[in-house]
Amino acid sequence: MSAVPLRVLACGDVEGRLEALFGRVRAIQGKSGRFDVRLRGSGGDRARGAPLRSPRGTGRGCFCVLGIFLALLQRQNGQSIAQEPRKFSSSAPIPTYVLGANNQETVRYFPDISGCELAENITYLGRRGLYSGTSGLQIAYLSGTESQDEPAPAYSFSAKDVTELKTSLLSTPNFKGVDILLTSPWPRDVGTFANSAGEIDTKKCGSKLVSDLAASLKPRYHFAALEKAYYERLPYRNHTVLQETPQHVSRFIALADVGNTSKKKYLYAFSIVPMSLMDPAELVKQPQDVTENPYQKLRKEAQKTKAPLCAEEEPACQFFFDLNKHQGKKRPSSGKERGNSQPKQAKKPPQPTGPCWFCLASPEVEKHLVVSIGTHCYLALAKGGLLPDHVLILPIGHYQSVVDLSSEVVEEVTKYKSALKEFFRSKGKRYVLFERNYRSQHLQLQVIPVPLDHCTTKDIKESFISQAQEQQIELLEIPEHSDITQVAQPGTPYFYVELDTGEKLFHRIRGRFPLHFGREVLASEALLALPQRADWRRCEAERAEEAAQARAFRRDFQPFDFALRA
Repeated sequence: MSAVPLRVLACGDVEGRLEALFGRVRAIQGKSGRFDVRLRGSGGDRARGAPLRSPRGTGRGCFCVLGIFLALLQRQNGQSIAQEPRKFSSSAPIPTYVLGANNQETVRYFPDISGCELAENITYLGRRGLYSGTSGLQIAYLSGTESQDEPAPAYSFSAKDVTELKTSLLSTPNFKGVDILLTSPWPRDVGTFANSAGEIDTKKCGSKLVSDLAASLKPRYHFAALEKAYYERLPYRNHTVLQETPQHVSRFIALADVGNTSKKKYLYAFSIVPMSLMDPAELVKQPQDVTENPYQKLRKEAQKTKAPLCAEEEPACQFFFDLNKHQGKKRPSSGKERGNSQPKQAKKPPQPTGPCWFCLASPEVEKHLVVSIGTHCYLALAKGGLLPDHVLILPIGHYQSVVDLSSEVVEEVTKYKSALKEFFRSKGKRYVLFERNYRSQHLQLQVIPVPLDHCTTKDIKESFISQAQEQQIELLEIPEHSDITQVAQPGTPYFYVELDTGEKLFHRIRGRFPLHFGREVLASEALLALPQRADWRRCEAERAEEAAQARAFRRDFQPFDFALRA
C-alpha cells in the first residue's frame, strides 16, 4: 500500500501580523482541511550539548521559515509572546514551528536559544538541527544570518555551525537527503540556470554557507524568507547527468512577509510523502523543467581550496548556459572567487601550436567575413556557408571547445546567442546551433537560421535524432537548463546541438564521426532541402561576393549588436 501524503504549510516572515496569519490559516483549513506534520526532536543542537526537544500539540503544523515570527518582535499590549504565552494560544489554530532571531534586538525574546516553547502551539526549533516526524518526515533547519565570527552571535550561524550540521547528517548510514530544509537567508546563486528571481539579484544576495548546506543535504523542498519576496525556482537535479546515478530533485521556494502590501505570496501549502517511504524509482523521477544544480560550481571551488565558503567572497564564475549572468562583468582582478587570498592573474587562453584560421589576431583569418567584434568573442560569416546568413560565434583567443572557455568568454557567447536569436526572429527565422569538438583546434559555434514557416523545432530535433540513429550515432537529449560542462570534460571529443528553445542534444565521440553531420542534417530534404550544400567546400564564393554578404549582414544585425553599444 502506498504511503499517504502529508500536508504541510510553510509561511514567510510574520512581523507581528499574527491575526492576519492565523486568520488566513483558518480560512485555508476551512476550505481544504487540516495540515499533517508529526514531529519529534532528533538531535537538535546536540553537538552543543542542548537537550532533545519534542514539540507539543496534535501533530498538525505550520512552519514559519523566518525567525522574526515574533513581531519585529514587537510586544503586543506591551508584552512579548514569550512573556504572555497563554494570551496568544487561541490565535494559533495549529502547532507552529519557527526559526530564530536574525538580529541582536530580537534575541531576548527567545528564552533558550537551543530551542523552546514560546507559547502554546508556538515552538522555536533552535539554532540548527533536525526534526524527524513519527511519519518519517525529516526537516533540517538553520536559524539566523551568516556571520564570519567564531563563535557566532546568538542570532547568526558560522561556517562551523554549517559544518557540524552537515557532518551529523551526512554520517547517517545510507543518507540520501532531507525532505525539507528551513533557513532564513536565501542560498547564494540559487538563480543560476533558472527562471528569473525578479528584483532579487541571486548573484549578490544570499549566503554561500546556505548554498553549501543545500548542496550537501539535498532537500526536496528548501524554504527561505529573508528577502521578503516570493520566488519559486525551477526544480534542480542533485546528480551529474550521464556520470552519476539519478537522484531526487530539489525545489527552492522563497516566501514574502505576511500581509505585505504588494500581495506577494507568503503561504505555501504542499503535499509530500516522506523520502524514506517512497518507491526509489518514483523518488528519482525528473520533471520536464528540471535544471542543473546551481551550486555545483561554487562547491567545486570550495573543494579545490579546502576552505569554508565565506560571505565576502566574490560570486563564483558561472556555467555556460547561465542566461541570468550580469551583462558587461569584467574579468576579476584576483582569485578570491576561487577561495584564494593571494592576487592571481586571470588564466590566459592556450596558444595554438601552429597557424590558426580562427584566432582573430592570426594573419590567416579572413577578416572580410567578420561582422561583429566583442571583448572576448566575434561573429563571422561561415566560409562556404549553408545559407548567406550562416554565422559562426568564435572566441577571439585560442580555445578548442565550449568546455574550455573561461567565464568571461562564456558570458559573451551567451550574449551573442541571445542577440542572434532576437535578430533571426525579426527575420521570421529560428536558429540551430551546433559544435563539433572533433578534428578541430579552435571552437566554432555554427549558427544556422531556419525559416519559422518551413519546419518546427520538433521537426529539427527529430531530424537530428533519426539521422543519428541511421548512422548508429547515440544522440542524447540533455534537459533544457543543463550545462554541457557537466557531461563533457575538457579534451573529450563530442558533437552538440542547441535549439533556440533551449533544447539540447549531445553525442560523446568515441571513434570516427562524420565531419559534416550537422550540415548534412540541416541540408536534408526534411529541413532546408539543400543537400548539394552539405559540404562547405562546394559552396565557396568569390571574395567580393563574400564581402558583400558580410556587409549586408553587418548592416542588418547592427540594431541587435551589443558590441556596438559597449
